[in-house]
Amino acid sequence: MTDRAAPRWATLRTVVATLAVVAVLVCGGLWFSEASERTSTVAEAPKTAAAQKAWASDQESAEVGAAEPRQLPGVRECGFRTPTVRPESIILNCSNAVMVASGIKWLSYDAAGADGRGVVQVSGGANGAASASYPAKFRLYGAKTVDGVRAFTGLEVEYTGATRVGDQTEIFTIT
Repeated sequence: MTDRAAPRWATLRTVVATLAVVAVLVCGGLWFSEASERTSTVAEAPKTAAAQKAWASDQESAEVGAAEPRQLPGVRECGFRTPTVRPESIILNCSNAVMVASGIKWLSYDAAGADGRGVVQVSGGANGAASASYPAKFRLYGAKTVDGVRAFTGLEVEYTGATRVGDQTEIFTIT
C-alpha cells in the first residue's frame, strides 16, 4: 500500500472554492428576489420637473371649454423655474428634498386655489431611519404674480391618517 502524494491543502482549497461559489449564488438569488421591490420603489419616486411639465402640457392641450390654461397659476419648484400647472409632486423641504408631496391627483384646480390628494414621502435619514409615506390632502392657495408669472405661494397639507410630526395640518410656503 502506497501513501498518496497529494498535499492536504488541495482539499482545503476545494472546500473554500465551493463555499465561495455557494455564497455568490445565495447573494445573487437574494438580489434578484428583491428586484420587484426595487422596481416599485423607483416607480413611486417623485417625478422630475421635466416629467411634470410634459404632463401639464398634455393636460393643458386636452382641456376644452375651460379657462385659458396659461392663465392658471402653477407651482414653482422651490421658487425656481417656470410654474408647473397641476404638478404630480411638490418638494416640501427645499433645503434637502427629504420631504416630497407625490402622487397628487387634483380634484379641482383653478385660479383661486386647488385641492388634491396624494402622499407625503419622507426619505430615510442618515441615522438609518426608514423612508415613510403619509396619505394627505393638499390645498394650494395664494396665487400671485411672482417674477412675471402666476404661481401659488402656499400649500396646506392635511394628513388623513398617521402623521410624521403629530400635527394633522402643516403649512408650507412654496414661492
